[in-house]
This record gives sequence, structure tokens and C-alpha cells, in this order.
Amino acid sequence: MEIDTNRTVSDIMTKRLVSVNAGDTVREAAREMREADVGSIVVLQDGRLHGILTDRDIVVRCIAEGGDCDETHVAEICSPQVATLRPEDRLQYAVELMRDKAIRRIPVVRDGVPVGILSLGDLALERDPNSALGSISAAAPNN
Repeated sequence: MEIDTNRTVSDIMTKRLVSVNAGDTVREAAREMREADVGSIVVLQDGRLHGILTDRDIVVRCIAEGGDCDETHVAEICSPQVATLRPEDRLQYAVELMRDKAIRRIPVVRDGVPVGILSLGDLALERDPNSALGSISAAAPNN
């Protein structure tokens, strides 16, 4: 099954956006991730997109480097140069962007302000909900 070329990012993006401020500590961000049951979180500065932080960033860029999760600010370890999408972008463009940049999650922004996030799982569910990735993405978390 192919992706409908008329559908846009806003049709399938996750609108429940989890975010932290760039000045928050890594521990605060980790707690937000745990509470929301997500592996990535949008980083804001003055209400605008500053970057994205993943659970892997916390492990590799903070813990493995001997960083203090109570002293290190999110801005120090997040990825500040992130690809973004607009709500009106076509899904095919999103697929190509993810493929070209080898990324799994892309913030969706309107005038610099995040309004959602599009994940590889969102696209898998759209393309073929019965595929292995679609089924995994649709499954309830196993906390």
C-alpha cells in the first residue's frame, strides 16, 4: 500500500506534543519523557523550537560522558539543528526527508512554533497498519 499523495503531515502527525525548556535539567526532561511514555521530546526556547532531545542523547551525551543530570541543561545535549516539517507538507515529502536524513522523528512547526511531531511509526501506520512496524507502532506500551 502506498502513501496517499494528497494527505498532509497534519493528517497523521501526533498532536500531543511533549516539550521542555532549553534551561531545564536533563533529569527534568527524563521525568517528562517517563511520564509521557515517549523517547523524544521537543526543546523550546522562548516558546519556539530550539531542538530535540532523545533518550539516547541523555545516555550518550550526558551519562556516558560523566555529566550530572541535575546540573546539565537540556540545551547542552540536545540536537539543535533539526529538520522540520510544516503541517501542510505532503506525506511523500516527509518520507523522503526522513529517508534522506536518516531520522525517525521530525517536529512539525508553524512559524517556528512546534504544533506536533511526525514519527516513522505514524507513517508506518498510515502506509500499512498490518505491517510489522505498523503493528508495533499501534501496540500499547509495555511499561
